[in-house]
Parts: sequence; C-alpha cells; structure tokens
Amino acid sequence: MTDASQGTSSGPAAVPPAPRPAPPPPATPAAAQTAAPAAPAVPSHPLPANQLFDQLARIEDKCSRIEDKYARSEALLSRVEDKVENAANRMNESARQSDLAALRTEMRGLAERTRRLPGTGALVLTAVITAILTVVLMVAVQRLNLDRLLPQRATIGTTAQ
Repeated sequence: MTDASQGTSSGPAAVPPAPRPAPPPPATPAAAQTAAPAAPAVPSHPLPANQLFDQLARIEDKCSRIEDKYARSEALLSRVEDKVENAANRMNESARQSDLAALRTEMRGLAERTRRLPGTGALVLTAVITAILTVVLMVAVQRLNLDRLLPQRATIGTTAQ
C-alpha cells in the first residue's frame, strides 16, 4: 500500500501535496504531529505516520551529517588559524633577529670609531705639555724683553677720564 501511494504521488499526473514544501521540517515528533493535520485538507493521499517518521529520521540524519561537516570545518579553520599565528610569530622573531643584527653591526662600527680616539692618558699628557710650553714661552718672552710683541691691553677706564 505504501508503494502505491508513493507511485501515485511521484507520477507526472499526480498533483504534489501543498504542505510538504511549504512548512519547514519539524524538529521534534510533536511538531510533526501538529503539521500532519494540515495534510488532509488537500485531496491527495495522506502519508502514513511511518513515512513521516522515516522522512524525519532522514532529515535528522542529514542535519547530523551537516553538523559533523561543520565541526570538521571548524577544526580545520582552528588548525589553519594556529598555523598562521605560528608563522606570524616566526616572522616577528626573524624581524627582531634582523633588527638585532643591524644593531650589532652599528655598535661594532661605533666601537671601532671610539677605539681610534685618544685615551685619557694621551689627553692628560697633551694638557701637561701644553701648560709647560706655555709657561716656558712666557718666561722666554719676558726674559728677552719681547713684551712689545704681545698685544697691548686697551684700558677703557683711563681714556674716558
């Protein structure tokens, strides 16, 4: 009897029942029972309860397969996200390493330039030699009576009076 009703409802001359495409698939058996009374209003053969439960089971099976696919896709996306995050961390680390290498090179160049500068001992020796030579030259200028070679100081206060 179920074969005959399926054959007549799927044939080209039969009119498809209106409630099948219109209502959304029921989520619970109670909702399927509330949707079933709308079917007798159409003059086609009503589907037996077994077929409705089979159809509901197929819909639930498809929903569970879709949920499984969604869970797999979500797991894949989380793995991809982890890989992208790891790659970004590695890129940041390599950028930091290249920054450190550039900083090391700059510090080496600065150290080489400062190594060539005279040290504290050389600066003190130069200052002492300069002071001694200045004193010796001043004494020589005074002894040889070469004061006239030195520039004369201008006395502002004496010329104004």
